[in-house]
Amino acid sequence: MTAPRLTRARLAVAGRALPAAPVRMVHVGAGAFHRAHQAWFTARASDATEWGIAAFTGRSPDIAGRLAPQGGVFTLVERGPRGDRFGHVGSIVEAYAGNRMERFVPLVADSRVAVITLTITEAGYRLTADGALDLTDSDTTRDIAVLRAGATSDRLRTPLGRILAGLAARSPDAPIALVSCDNLPDNGRLTGSALASLADASGLGPALEGVSFVSTSVDRITPRTTAADLDAVEAATGWRDEAAVVAEPFADWTLSGEFPAGRPAWETAGARLVDDIAPFEQRKLLLLNGGHLVLAFEGLLRGRTTVAAAIADPECRQALDAFWAEAARAVDPGVDTAEYRRALVTRFENGRIEHRLDQIAVDTATKLRLRVQPVIDAERAAGRDAPGATAVVDAWHRCREAGLVE
Repeated sequence: MTAPRLTRARLAVAGRALPAAPVRMVHVGAGAFHRAHQAWFTARASDATEWGIAAFTGRSPDIAGRLAPQGGVFTLVERGPRGDRFGHVGSIVEAYAGNRMERFVPLVADSRVAVITLTITEAGYRLTADGALDLTDSDTTRDIAVLRAGATSDRLRTPLGRILAGLAARSPDAPIALVSCDNLPDNGRLTGSALASLADASGLGPALEGVSFVSTSVDRITPRTTAADLDAVEAATGWRDEAAVVAEPFADWTLSGEFPAGRPAWETAGARLVDDIAPFEQRKLLLLNGGHLVLAFEGLLRGRTTVAAAIADPECRQALDAFWAEAARAVDPGVDTAEYRRALVTRFENGRIEHRLDQIAVDTATKLRLRVQPVIDAERAAGRDAPGATAVVDAWHRCREAGLVE
């Protein structure tokens, strides 16, 4: 017999109510990572009952179709080396496809909404190699034409175009914080600069009045949810949850910037608020995300399929250590790298987290520029050849020749 589908109403009847909080946050790019990270931190904050999230999808509308019938509630499976822990997260209270502008614009325009968060991947910002908005990108130029015409329909294609349309409908007297949660260095500044360029090109410069841009460093390994995972959730909880997500137990969030209209008390859920985020994001971007690229390229070339399988391969591990030795020198000496690397090894070795290498190996050219090139630059500036980092680029070329990555 099929278990009843997880819904907010059924949880309440079962005595485990998760009342829907009022929408005060909008998220762009809803997917597994958002659910395992920003939604999870918000649900654990001491003032969670005041902060509901309206989540809009990115490339695929699929998750909206899974979340909406459940009232936004979903199961988070924290998968440790020795077992799983299951919990329900209720901070998402509305879920829509990304092109639902008839709902997106009024929400962003609502003065009660204080925060917009983004997980649109590095490529979603449509930036050039030097971090500026790519005004030659075909979707960006199309959005500029749509925005100049005053349209806010589903004709807008880029996340930044849609956000700008929403901000243009908002009163300048209602401040709001825009929080990038993607793996871009200085992501708040880059987002602000890209939106400013888009606004200028679209004749919507005033739309950014009262908008602050917050930089963040985010960290939680979140593999794709499989059919077997959904079955495991059903067996453990008694509910059929089509929006369940699996993540490692570890989670980290560092933020730097102003929230002029308020924010959830994320620090009560373990987030870190700092004045200077650069050392933290640099460490994470180069050691964790760069390390993932090493294992992805070397592992795929050697027939491995997951991070755990790759790090267990002596040749992959040797390549990882060589890269890490150089990457650690590129990180600000004010933050620890030795203990951080030891913790990463433990996390990568967790074989119960099936973090697939082909999941990592997407948008690889952009990722190399952000996660490996800075190491090469730092080593060469110090008069060294950077063999560990250049080997990553070589492995990427071999993967491309073999048709293993895009």
